[in-house]
Amino acid sequence: MRELRARWSALAGRVEAATPAGRDRSVDALRALAILGVVLGHWLVTALTTANGGLSTTSPLEHMSVLAPLSWVFQTLAVFFLVGGHVGARSLASARERGVPYGAWVGQRLSRLFRPVAAVLALWAVTAGAMLLGGVELNTVLTLLKLVLSPLWFLLVFAALTAATPLVSRLPAVVPLAVVAGVDGWRFGFGGPEWLGWVNVAAGWLVPYTLGAAWSRGAFARRTPAALLLGGGAAATAALILWGGYPASMVGVPGAAMSNLNPPTLAAVAFGLAQCGLALLAREPLARAMRRPRAWAKVALVNLSAMTIFLWHQTAMMAVTALGLLAPFDLPGLHTVPDSLGWTAARLLWLPVFAAALAVCWAAFRTYERDTRRPNQARATAAPAAPRPLAGSVKEINSA
Repeated sequence: MRELRARWSALAGRVEAATPAGRDRSVDALRALAILGVVLGHWLVTALTTANGGLSTTSPLEHMSVLAPLSWVFQTLAVFFLVGGHVGARSLASARERGVPYGAWVGQRLSRLFRPVAAVLALWAVTAGAMLLGGVELNTVLTLLKLVLSPLWFLLVFAALTAATPLVSRLPAVVPLAVVAGVDGWRFGFGGPEWLGWVNVAAGWLVPYTLGAAWSRGAFARRTPAALLLGGGAAATAALILWGGYPASMVGVPGAAMSNLNPPTLAAVAFGLAQCGLALLAREPLARAMRRPRAWAKVALVNLSAMTIFLWHQTAMMAVTALGLLAPFDLPGLHTVPDSLGWTAARLLWLPVFAAALAVCWAAFRTYERDTRRPNQARATAAPAAPRPLAGSVKEINSA
């Protein structure tokens, strides 16, 4: 144990030495918290049960509405888009100052998003084919594929907003917010077509993205605007849930008549405003915490593998669930119906097992997120020299 602590301290020291003095580490901390929130949220509210024969998807939120507040804690996508808008706008401004063409800039920004996707798609194409040839029921295969592929919508939306940064970085957040309100009003107030809601997939996430871009221009240098976002967003969310007929859960619930997330509703966007306000208020405490080398090293390493963690966390959960089928009985919290607090307690005990499986996936596939280009082809923003092999990795953080 002492040797392990010594090695970790040495690694933390290397990360600390390789990080530029002026880097805003609170941004990286917010991004790490957002990714980990999504991962833990999926592990807690997604269940694969054998109740109907084969594997089918359900959720404890479907059976226990009292757990809806869990979604308020772990549905952190707005924070990720806030950070994305901040970093994207700042990166674009820096690229323009250096004379970097838009094509080169956007190619660099998107390559790290999509390099790891190819590995996920390739593995699951082979896995799905093998399962079908092995006699696994089609519905079970489709259930698993849906869990793997459904997070990709997030990457597509994030990539589209990143590519559109030159057009939307100075757009006031009130504009897409008004679009979301108009779409919801037409859908729910005047019986408009359901397909119209998909406009909110772009408009809804554009709200925190434009707030992030405004942040990069110094719009939240004082705490008052962030406090107003938090208070106003929380009050609007409560009003929409209590009197507007919106669901309390901020994630989709199987069998529910309405989802706040698929597509995003005004309630989800208002909740996102509150989250963004809280995140902006948390910058100073996070910055102080990140001055500790060990804490910063953990955040830096999560950021290095953010897409790998995001893309493979469902696979890790499904691998554990599938291996559990070898047991002679359904394992509580893994295969049983999530209809009691006992299931919730059992699921909490499975989280370390899911994390261990994710660590295996990380070890196998993290290289797909690494930039393998030569130094003269790599991103222009780089950290000072550091001992191999960490130097190249930290450079990737510095340009993320």
